[in-house]
Amino acid sequence: MLESENFSNPSKKKQSLNRRQFLAGTSAALTFTALKPGLARGTNANSKIRLGLFGCGSRGGWIANLFKENGGYELTAVADYFQDRVDIVGNKLNVPQANRYTGLMGYKSLLDAGIVDAVAVESPPYFHPEQAAAAVEAGCHVYLAKPIAVDVPGCNTIAASGKKATGKKLCFLVDFQTRADPFYIEALKRVHDGAIGDFAFGEATYHAGCPWTQHLESLKNNPDNPEVQLRAWGLSPQLSGDIITEQNIHTLDVMNWIMDVPPCTAYGTGGRKVRTVGKCWDNFVLTFIYPNNVGIAFSSRQFNGHGTQPDGIRNRMFGNQGVLETQYGGQVLIRGKNFYKGGKSPGIYKDGAVANIKTFHDSIMAGKFDNPTVKPSVRSTMVTILGRTAAYENRVATWDEIINSKAKMQPNLQGLKA
Repeated sequence: MLESENFSNPSKKKQSLNRRQFLAGTSAALTFTALKPGLARGTNANSKIRLGLFGCGSRGGWIANLFKENGGYELTAVADYFQDRVDIVGNKLNVPQANRYTGLMGYKSLLDAGIVDAVAVESPPYFHPEQAAAAVEAGCHVYLAKPIAVDVPGCNTIAASGKKATGKKLCFLVDFQTRADPFYIEALKRVHDGAIGDFAFGEATYHAGCPWTQHLESLKNNPDNPEVQLRAWGLSPQLSGDIITEQNIHTLDVMNWIMDVPPCTAYGTGGRKVRTVGKCWDNFVLTFIYPNNVGIAFSSRQFNGHGTQPDGIRNRMFGNQGVLETQYGGQVLIRGKNFYKGGKSPGIYKDGAVANIKTFHDSIMAGKFDNPTVKPSVRSTMVTILGRTAAYENRVATWDEIINSKAKMQPNLQGLKA
C-alpha cells in the first residue's frame, strides 16, 4: 500500500516543501507531486494533513482520535508537560517515540521539528495564546479549544494570531460545538431575522457538577505542588480563567451569539460556597446589561445539584413576538408568532467537534482562510472576563474598561521543567 502524503502548508519556507508533498492521483496510477501553495483546491482525497497535538489530557486524547477517524489527518507528533500523558496518546494512536515532546516548552520542540502542517491546541487555556501564536509563526494551521485565553491580553494575542493566520493563508478555527449545530444555526438565523421581535430580556444558565473530582484529593494534600496544580488546572483560576471562562463560556457564547453586540456593563457575585479545594469559585450570579437596556440574568454552579432542574447549558431570550429556547444537547426551538420546531442534538458534544474537524480540513484543502470563528470567540471570552471582573471585585464593570484591560492572570510555574 502506498503511503498518503501530507498537505503542503502554503506559509512554510520553500526548502520545506519536500516534506509537504501530496499524493496526487491519476486515473491510471498514483504519483508523488509537490504542490505549490495556490494549488490547494481539488487535491487528491487521500492527501493527509500532518497534525500535532498540544495537550494530551482526557479531551486532547479524545479529540486526537476524532481527527484520526476523520480520515484526512495523520497524527504525527504530540506534546504535553507530562510523559505519561504523551505516552498514553502516543501509544494509542501510533505516534513514534521520537515525536513525543514533554515539558513546558515541548510544543516549541514539536514545532521546531518541522514535521506537522497543523496543530490542535488542547492544553490548559492559560497557554493557548502563546502556543497558538507560535504555531502560526511556524506556518501551521491552528485548531483551538475554547476558551481561547484567560485574560484580555491573551484575547488580543489570539485576535492578532487569527489575523496573521489569514495573511499567511493559514486556517485558524476555534472549536465551539453549538456554532456547528444545525438547529442552533437555523434558530439564531431566524432570531436575527426578527422571529421573536424586539428583545425584552434573557436568561443564561450553566448548572452542572464538578468535572475535576478525580483531582480533589491530590490537590487537597499537595496544594502548593506545581505539577499537581497543572494536572488539576481546572481548579486554578490562573490556568483556567475560573469556571465562568473555562466552562460557562458555552452558555455565554450563545448569549453573545444571540445578542450580536457586546454588553455595556455587568454586575453580580459568586464565590466558593460548596467546594473547598482549589481556588476557583463554584458559583456565579450576574446580570449583563445590553444596549436598549436589555438585561440577561446569568447563573452557574459547579457542584452537586441533587437532581434539581433545569440543569445543564440553557439559554432563553424573550421578545415581543416570541421566545427562543436552547439547551445544549436538548431542544432548540422558537415559540410564538414565528414558531420554529427545531430539534434535539443529544450527541452535540461529539458531533459538533466532528463537524468542526471536517470544516477545518475542508477549509485547508479549499484554501479558505477567512477564519470567521476567531472574532466571535474573542468577544465571547471577553464577555466572561467582564462577568468575572464584576463578580471578583463586587462592582459594576463596563465593556469599555475590559477591552482596554492590561491585567494578566499569572500562574506559579516555578519548579516545572522546561
